[in-house]
Amino acid sequence: MAQVFSPANLGESDNVPGNDYAYCIDLTRPWFMRKGAMIAYYGQINFQMLTHGLHGGLLQMVSQQFSAPLFTGDYVVAEGHGKLIIGDRGYNINSYDLEEGNLTIRAANLLAFEPGLSLNQSIVPGFLTLIGTGKFLASSNGPVMFAEPPLRVDPESLVGWADCPSPSHHYDQRWVTDFLAAGAARMGVNSGEERQFDFTGAGTVLIQSSEKVMSDSVLVRTIEGQLQSGMTVGGLQRIQSVIAQQLAGQQQY
Repeated sequence: MAQVFSPANLGESDNVPGNDYAYCIDLTRPWFMRKGAMIAYYGQINFQMLTHGLHGGLLQMVSQQFSAPLFTGDYVVAEGHGKLIIGDRGYNINSYDLEEGNLTIRAANLLAFEPGLSLNQSIVPGFLTLIGTGKFLASSNGPVMFAEPPLRVDPESLVGWADCPSPSHHYDQRWVTDFLAAGAARMGVNSGEERQFDFTGAGTVLIQSSEKVMSDSVLVRTIEGQLQSGMTVGGLQRIQSVIAQQLAGQQQY
């Protein structure tokens, strides 16, 4: 018979016993949480949107700790007391502790974080940076591995990196040769074997054990935000041409 849970046997903040796909936060103070992550809760818990209705201490907390304007509609503040159980479409969920740290994570993987951490938009599209001391929760498509630079990582396997410089792009020789031979007509790449993130210096890289990106909606929104900052007609037409090539390539499969 399956185990039946209650507030008494869920214990302190941790994965639900025997379940890597759900996590229980022992909520005693506010947490930032991605919208849609809550699957159940015990106790008295409220969920406040970041875009309206905040006042007093919560408003001050958000203004100080949340500096990612493109993502304000994606998160809520969970406040109150109780057991908050979160999940993410059946993906693995793990908790991580930062101590005066600096960690950049794919936005689609970040589920929740304590207000001791501040959230900032990364210069790398589709990623967010957590700075400070506290706990955060992240999902992954399979277990997460930790690796030291220097190394190269498949872009679709990358979860994030801590305390090391942002990566650069590396393209293999065959891809560059084909690109030049095609007169720069081929603008996209199809796998991590052709393009990798190149990490150097000290630090830690988080890698999921899968080559499947969990969501690209965040990356799309990031690109939209960049477009709104102002582009020439010629630049927009060039982007339109690249998108048309990408769509045509996808339709061939």
